[in-house]
Amino acid sequence: MNDVMKLCCELSANQQIQTTVKGSGKGAAAAGGLAFAGGLVGGPLGIAVGAVGGLLGCWLTSGQFKPLPQIIMELSPQQQQKLYDDLMVILGEIQWTDLAQLTALVMGNTSLKHQLTAALLGYVTKELQAEVHYID
Repeated sequence: MNDVMKLCCELSANQQIQTTVKGSGKGAAAAGGLAFAGGLVGGPLGIAVGAVGGLLGCWLTSGQFKPLPQIIMELSPQQQQKLYDDLMVILGEIQWTDLAQLTALVMGNTSLKHQLTAALLGYVTKELQAEVHYID
């Protein structure tokens, strides 16, 4: 399983994929909610409360953009097992002895590389509810 997780990291690093964890709405909700409440209670002082809400929103959403290899390595054992199972359907009967050989086999086969990348991105968007971004 470790080889397959590292292969995922290699695939996503090669394509410079980042993910955005959904939940950034928490920051927007906190900022908007505090500004609204401040405006109701304090009138013009609500602007100051809105500014504090905006800072709170920034704090809540900081660190939401992460490189996909980092996300993969932070997966729980159960999440890694699910991803591994999904990818093994594609890898099928391929035999490898170490990570270097597996990486060479996948990187040398464009079709296999695309299938694995698609499965990885499908897992990230479906299971982790993250959005995928490519770094230019």
